Amino acid sequence: MGHDSKADGRGQTGHGADGAPHRTDADLIVDGYARLEERVTAWAEDDPAVRSAVVIGSRARTDHPADEWADLDVVVITSDIGRFIDERTWLARVGEPKIAFVAGNPGGGGPELRVLFAGGLDVDFAFMTPEHADGLMEHAPGVAAIAFGRGFRILVDKDGWAQGIADLDLSTGEPAQLPKPDAGAFAELCSEFWYHTVWTGKHLRRGELWWAKGCCDGMLKEHLRQLLEWDAAAAGRDPWFRGRFLEEWADPGVLAGLRKAFARYDDSEVWTALATTMDLFGELGPRTANRLGFEYDSAAEAEARKLVAGLQPSVGGRGTV
Repeated sequence: MGHDSKADGRGQTGHGADGAPHRTDADLIVDGYARLEERVTAWAEDDPAVRSAVVIGSRARTDHPADEWADLDVVVITSDIGRFIDERTWLARVGEPKIAFVAGNPGGGGPELRVLFAGGLDVDFAFMTPEHADGLMEHAPGVAAIAFGRGFRILVDKDGWAQGIADLDLSTGEPAQLPKPDAGAFAELCSEFWYHTVWTGKHLRRGELWWAKGCCDGMLKEHLRQLLEWDAAAAGRDPWFRGRFLEEWADPGVLAGLRKAFARYDDSEVWTALATTMDLFGELGPRTANRLGFEYDSAAEAEARKLVAGLQPSVGGRGTV
């Protein structure tokens, strides 16, 4: 006589001999983050330099909520950022840190301290001064909407700053609209993209595969990602910040093409990836421009394509068209 159980890919479900349900690895991770958040709250309450602590990201969202792979993102408001960055003994109040490093904040503001605690629990502490936090709410509501607009949870709020976020009605759970580019920003993005297609081709011909691949699969893809966001927003879809969940909202044709737009560390593959990336941008650019009411610089694209074709090696000569 057996018992019902099934595998979920990480651990067993079902029931044990005592009738109690098995605990999966995912359950343990959920519990670990719950305890970690409790300790973050206790630390923030006890330290007078911490004025607010607010959870953002997937662990505060109802749309695309956290799964077992998600980290914990905490915005910390303090006038003593240097102490928390440089003197990290406070981390022991939260857990057992294994790896920690300082990163820039992609949304602006102060530094982020990214910490991997025991058990693989990952916390991103984003620090802001009260002055910067107030300025963000007053002068950059679009940036604030990206950070807080899909949801947040207040852990500690000693001065009422976090309540001010709620007063701005940024956390309704509605899509956080990315700022629409102006004609100048759109033209700059396109010009920089096509300029660096030629740059990539030159470094490929020089034999600098590392640089060429880095530009093709790094900078050029980031420009394509930005264009995809603008295109999705202009078409009434909901693009997430910096390519999150891109597979759900990006143009289906570009998504299919991306499967051939990345290269291994091989010059012939980088040439193929470069050509594919150019085709995807060349297809999407005019359509997005039309949706936004802008002009698309087709002459810049044509010039870049001509130059890249001339750089590409061929059997019988310097290049092939």
